[in-house]
Amino acid sequence: MRPKGGTGLARLTDDQIDAALGGLEGWTRAGQAMQKVYAFPTFPEAIAFVVRLAFEAEAADHHPDLAVNYRRVTVSYTTHSEGGLTRKDVDGANTTERMYRDIQARAPK
Repeated sequence: MRPKGGTGLARLTDDQIDAALGGLEGWTRAGQAMQKVYAFPTFPEAIAFVVRLAFEAEAADHHPDLAVNYRRVTVSYTTHSEGGLTRKDVDGANTTERMYRDIQARAPK
């Protein structure tokens, strides 16, 4: 049963969640969410990551919970309207990973 006002997306089963997490390095399950902590060399780079992620999330109409702790950013996805994890969360995590890898590839060595 989905919460009132749900999106109609199917909640993932535990097996589907485990499979998705297996393909997402560093992501863990945290209750009804999936999350990862990203580290950056500087505070401005952490904030730039959050801003870029905000635009990606807005375009996808699926917004993660974000926590900034100096040079660390915790990204957490869940589909609140469904009361758990859906395909949109896995897609969001994959988008976040691609974005982070792109930033890392462009960083000066």
